[in-house]
Amino acid sequence: LLEVRDNRLADASGSPGFYTEPMPPPPSAFADALVLTGPTGSGKSALALTLAPKLGAEIVALDSMTLYRGMDIGTAKPSVADRTAVPHHLIDVLDPWESGNVAWWLDRAADACAEIRGHGRRPLFVGGTPFYLKALLHGLFDAPPASAEIRERLEREAAEFGPESLHARLAAVDATAAKKLHPNDVRRVVRALEVFEATGSPISALQQTWAEPALPLPAVALDWPRDELNRRIDARVDAMLAAGWLDEARRLRELPHPLSPEASRALGYPELFAFLDGQSPWDETADLIRLRTRQFAKRQRTWFRGLNLATVAADSPDLPDLVERAFAHAATAPGR
Repeated sequence: LLEVRDNRLADASGSPGFYTEPMPPPPSAFADALVLTGPTGSGKSALALTLAPKLGAEIVALDSMTLYRGMDIGTAKPSVADRTAVPHHLIDVLDPWESGNVAWWLDRAADACAEIRGHGRRPLFVGGTPFYLKALLHGLFDAPPASAEIRERLEREAAEFGPESLHARLAAVDATAAKKLHPNDVRRVVRALEVFEATGSPISALQQTWAEPALPLPAVALDWPRDELNRRIDARVDAMLAAGWLDEARRLRELPHPLSPEASRALGYPELFAFLDGQSPWDETADLIRLRTRQFAKRQRTWFRGLNLATVAADSPDLPDLVERAFAHAATAPGR
């Protein structure tokens, strides 16, 4: 389970504001949905355009970065023509200086599903953001809001005494959470300690609660042989750079407000910003984007294995039929 937290958003003027997320939507909000996922570069979006009409579906983007307007090339956002051919939801819904966490997305995904049902169709989630996928499949818990005072104190301690000291403190109060977190993952270690200080309960115990049990959604992950996926990723990065990705990054730097922390971490953009600031030569920048994209795909595949998803070989000649059959099998599996 992932956590619901207060989310900080910027309003239309760019002035930060606070609002509290509603309670997580019940799993029944997604009961008739299908999920198509896979690592970056695996061909999810193109396959979804073929599948959606056959399944009587509209697409809901399962992607934390295609939410942002103006970040088109670097996020491999479906084209306007694709979105005209098959309705897409949760694309271009935020400005790049706005923030949207997983709880914000899940709430709006529930609204999108209701809208799709109103059209007489079913939702097809397509994308590969691991936290969003885990929240969709396993739910959220209602965590206490972030405390800037506690967080800043813990961050100072990590800086002064090293991240291992904080991790040791976490192990003493929540061994389960500590086993799942690397000592260098300071942000999540701090959050776990913050929750313990605020509630007196381990975050790992709170994460076991949800208003309703999660419904097992039919979920299929595309899988490529590693070397072939890496070749696809390198080719896609080269195509995106040739299509004007650097100019897109330059335009983002010229917006009236700085990018939100979430948008600024989108894959490849930090490297392009560093190039624009004269911090690295072009060839090194492109190589680094390729490398980090391959590393991200490796992490995605690890996440997907942990979620026990049905997998389909993405290089199969009859891929659409295989995925349809996998959906049908998953829909009739025990627990549905």
